[in-house]
Amino acid sequence: MLNSFTIGNVAKQINLPVKTVRYYADLGLLSPHLSRDNNGYRLFSPAVFQRLNFIRRSQSLGLTLKEIKQILVVYDQQQIPCSVAKQLLTDKLEEIESKINELKMLKDELNGILSSWQEIKNFENVKDNICPNIANINH
Repeated sequence: MLNSFTIGNVAKQINLPVKTVRYYADLGLLSPHLSRDNNGYRLFSPAVFQRLNFIRRSQSLGLTLKEIKQILVVYDQQQIPCSVAKQLLTDKLEEIESKINELKMLKDELNGILSSWQEIKNFENVKDNICPNIANINH
């Protein structure tokens, strides 16, 4: 492959560990830009840098490698993957909103526990209940 890069060159230029680049390659995330030389060493085309930047950006938006691969598969079929990406990001946003609601409920519960907190001074009061302040709260 003309103008190819070894895994070490790729890792150094994109500032990722070699192990990470190898892992992405093993998952098939870098397939179209990967070949092997006569000794079996991985060689990457220059386009791998755009792909790795896309992977990194997608991860920063909360997408998993499996989700990113869904986008890349569509792209590798020379189709526009933006509708797939939009759906994945929409799903991610719904997941985040759900987690925020769960965290708000947990925050309210913790505030309730702490606002009615009673200091326990006698071990006899905790023998059957490790910490009554926590254990006595009904859900």
